[in-house]
Amino acid sequence: MGGVANTVVWGTPRARAVLAATILGSGMAMLDSTVVNVALPRIGAELDADVAGLQWILDGYLLSLAALILVAGSLGDRYGRRRVFVFGVVWFGIASLLCGLAPTTELLVAARVLQGVGGALLTPGSLAIIQSAFVPDDRARAIGAWSGLSGVATAVGPLLGGLLVQVWSWRLAFLVNLPVAVVCVWLARTKVPESRDEQMTGRPNFVESVVGALGLAGITGALVEAPVRGLDPLVVGAAVVGVVGLVAFVLFQRRGRDALVPPQLFSDRTFVLANGLTFLVYAALGGVMVLMVLQLQVSLGYSPTAAGLASLPITVIMLALSARSGRLAQRIGPRAQLVIGPLLVAGGMLLLRLAEPGASYATGVLPGVLVFGLGLAAVVAPVTATVLAAAPDRFAGVASGVNNAVARTGSLLAVAVLPAAVGLTGDRYADPAAMTSGWQTALLLCAVASAVGGLLALGTDNDVLRPREPGHECHACGVDAPPPRVRT
Repeated sequence: MGGVANTVVWGTPRARAVLAATILGSGMAMLDSTVVNVALPRIGAELDADVAGLQWILDGYLLSLAALILVAGSLGDRYGRRRVFVFGVVWFGIASLLCGLAPTTELLVAARVLQGVGGALLTPGSLAIIQSAFVPDDRARAIGAWSGLSGVATAVGPLLGGLLVQVWSWRLAFLVNLPVAVVCVWLARTKVPESRDEQMTGRPNFVESVVGALGLAGITGALVEAPVRGLDPLVVGAAVVGVVGLVAFVLFQRRGRDALVPPQLFSDRTFVLANGLTFLVYAALGGVMVLMVLQLQVSLGYSPTAAGLASLPITVIMLALSARSGRLAQRIGPRAQLVIGPLLVAGGMLLLRLAEPGASYATGVLPGVLVFGLGLAAVVAPVTATVLAAAPDRFAGVASGVNNAVARTGSLLAVAVLPAAVGLTGDRYADPAAMTSGWQTALLLCAVASAVGGLLALGTDNDVLRPREPGHECHACGVDAPPPRVRT
């Protein structure tokens, strides 16, 4: 790797500055994937948006984020992880301003797509910076701190969104990013070491990225619009474009000499299974968090701030336990947490079925939120560390990009599919009875997805976080990989 890599030691001022920059950047992107949720009823009322419009406000962001995050990770490995990260933060800030000023649903969706581009540029860079900057023995701990504090941004999103909506307007949910972006850029440019993959040559494969983006856009468009339009030519055409685009993308990866996603990454079973777990858990998480704030406001009569406060225990739990969870995974191996965490998340979702009209917060919401938060704290840091550890260091950016793309795609598809799957189409989300029925069915579906993700982790390598010995090669993994490990 080029630049000053593998020299940052935990507990030093430099380490704290690197963590602050990466957490602010990735946290800002994660925040905007949830902070908007609690504002959806107000946005829908002010901009006269139906369910499909609300879905596009969420999915426009997730779509561009998921579609471009792979090439963004590759760009960081190629041109400098700090450079691409800073560019992404600046882009994200400008797009956030456009979101805050948008006068119509259509323009808000367009601005959200641009915001997702910025999120794609900065998100994989934050993890890759940590992986390349910290000394190997401190990486899992640093990733645990990053996961916990960045995860807090996701969990605190509904609360912050509710407060901002009631202070002035849903527009503040976007405008609040501007000062955060300024601080993040200053920290990154003054405190974060630059690094890149010196072995990467040639030009980035933008064609593959465009093909993958078209595939995701086509599938998402068909899923969102089909409940409204039926199988009309536009929906069918979008579905065909989506399927053809995704198939072509996979073929490009298998046959290309300079693939956007190096095929050797998928020769590691742990890398594949950990990403499968990520997809299922984040799909479940995305579906539940979107519907939860609607259920609390529409069916239980919560204000936007109260709906945001309802998930505050998740924030507290993740803040308190995520870094410890990362250290525990490095000490005993990640497998136990990768299995138990998703099962706890599933249990929390089943308990949240008690959140129905007439239920108190203490009996209807809090038990599920507590178990849900414990599950997230158990799994988020270990699964992130596992994915990165299963990939060679030189692919840190693209490995982070794959994992983030998988997570965002899971959320993207959940938001696109779940409302229609549980009968929430048109303006039915505004009917408390229909909302409660759909909410309870959605929780069952999401709990099953999360539990299946936990079972996948039974096949992961429990030694994947063991410190690497220099000077060894893994013939299945390529340059700078750890020696072959005994599967347990």
